[in-house]
Amino acid sequence: MADDAATFDAARAEAYSTPIEKIDVSVQDRFVSNTIWPFFERLRREDPIHYCAESEFGPYWSITKFDDIIAVETNHQVFSSEKAIGIFDPVPGDDFQMPMFIAMDPPKHDEQRKVIQPIVSSENLANFAPLIRQRAAKILDELPIGEPFDWVNRVSIELTTQMLATLFDFPFEDRRKLTYWSDLATTDTNEPENYSEAIREVFPDTAMTVDQGRAELMACAFYFKNLWDQRVNAPPANDLISMLAHGEATKEMPLMEFLGNILLLIVGGNDTTRNSITGGLLAFTQNPDQLAKLRANPALLDSAIPEIIRWQTPVAHMRRTAKADVQLGGKTIKAGDKVVMWYVSGNRDETAIENPEAFIVDRERPRHHVSFGFGIHRCVGMRLAEMQLKIVWEEILKRFPVIEIVEEPVRVKSCFLRAYRKLMVRIPARA
Repeated sequence: MADDAATFDAARAEAYSTPIEKIDVSVQDRFVSNTIWPFFERLRREDPIHYCAESEFGPYWSITKFDDIIAVETNHQVFSSEKAIGIFDPVPGDDFQMPMFIAMDPPKHDEQRKVIQPIVSSENLANFAPLIRQRAAKILDELPIGEPFDWVNRVSIELTTQMLATLFDFPFEDRRKLTYWSDLATTDTNEPENYSEAIREVFPDTAMTVDQGRAELMACAFYFKNLWDQRVNAPPANDLISMLAHGEATKEMPLMEFLGNILLLIVGGNDTTRNSITGGLLAFTQNPDQLAKLRANPALLDSAIPEIIRWQTPVAHMRRTAKADVQLGGKTIKAGDKVVMWYVSGNRDETAIENPEAFIVDRERPRHHVSFGFGIHRCVGMRLAEMQLKIVWEEILKRFPVIEIVEEPVRVKSCFLRAYRKLMVRIPARA
């Protein structure tokens, strides 16, 4: 829901008065104002396979219902992932392309994904758990009491960036470079008002040019190339760079493909979990009865964590391209058409999820959601994400009876990530 009732009512009126063929759910300002919901609701009810002829991103099909999203996800023979992740298209003729395995079809996708899968094996997760708990405890114990601070920066970003540094065996003192590169990879450089604090530290006064943005990404490539060079000449180790350097399907990658996969792992291992940490706090603040239920029975965290991930849906959509004419929901999607799976809508589908607008910590089927995708592209790090969220909430529940949100959340202007730039909170001093 929008952050206030009047704003939501105005959005609902607009959603149901607009001719349905004119509805464009990719409008990014609606993600900033959190008023996307009635537009998706109308499409699910009246036109679940919806064609938008005109948008900022060109024409596209919207897949808005749970089962239809699964149908597209599991038919990679027809719905291709090649060369595109989101609704936005590569610029024709642009030679600054960064191939990555999420934007590939089998067999190359499967071969590259398999190289890094051991990092999230059950054994590795068990080894990571004590370290995550130690770090979460330290981060929470160092938070100021009685004065406002930014939860996104102090908790969500810091915890996930520390974990990311561990996964890469990245120099710990430089870990905030990972935050910067993650933000850079997911930010429209033409929108300086949308820059994160990490980007503003580098570009405080003006918007970066396209060439400056690319130079910053190449700095990321060369930083990681230095780590690669060290590890390719050392015995295989249990970190992502060593895995890529020694993997049969990845050891011969060109530099730009290496950069693409590094950015994929940075964003996938950072943005999604950090926004669920922030979104979880927001969800509990807006639903104090559910927080009370959880405090009374902390074992409910097992269902509360996937419910946070469903409710937040940190990746709003993923895109496919039709390889052939195909019928879906009575509509004919033509070869070459852009097909957008709106996870954010599928997770609110009334026909697939009971009472989907509600945040319920003890749902009977809490993992019945599409936040991690489905099929061959299902998020490789989903169990690590759930583990980090569970540990941080276990540690929060031990320490803080109350965390107050003192300002409205500042959301990132994006229809791809449901992300937060800032959330000011205050932890009251105990009486």
